[in-house]
Amino acid sequence: MDIFAQAFEQARSFSWIDWTATLTAIIYVVLAARENIWCWFWGIISCSLWAYASFVFYHLWMDALLQIFYIVMAFVGIYQWKSSQRNESVKLTTHLSLREHLFYWAFIIPATFLFGYFFANYTSAAATYADAFTTILSVAATIILVQKKLETWLYWILADSLYVWLYGRQGAYLFAILMVIYVVIAADGYFRWRRQMKNVPEIQG
Repeated sequence: MDIFAQAFEQARSFSWIDWTATLTAIIYVVLAARENIWCWFWGIISCSLWAYASFVFYHLWMDALLQIFYIVMAFVGIYQWKSSQRNESVKLTTHLSLREHLFYWAFIIPATFLFGYFFANYTSAAATYADAFTTILSVAATIILVQKKLETWLYWILADSLYVWLYGRQGAYLFAILMVIYVVIAADGYFRWRRQMKNVPEIQG
């Protein structure tokens, strides 16, 4: 109950930046789970504000950089999803192959140690290795989301679960609770996309 009490106190002290970032982030994830292209527009708004909060308020520098990356990828997502919609012969959602999984993890693991070491030794950033891992994992999940691969939601479930701990460690309990909501929405997105795939002949991606 103490955590929820602190989260309530944090909510009371939230600025319009915090509230707007939080609400638009929820809208973004809900729309993404429903394969609605408008998710990217809400994501641009949310990530712009969240980058500011992560850098200034919580000193999670890698997370702030991640939000900037999200903004760039949102424009890529808009283009990619619109192209997929125009090409009706191409199935929108596909599976991530084992080779692709290995490719992403071959990037995630060394990048985590590289960025974690740099921020631990040359900056005042907090929780450097954990922040680096969740950041790099989220980068991979975003790229997979833009490609409309089903397994993006499994990557998001893992990343958001770790963010629950990371934000809680920094005392950002309201954001930690938001990450719990993200985990639930990501699980819903996974099952929604999987059901959608059953109605369309599979194309290996």
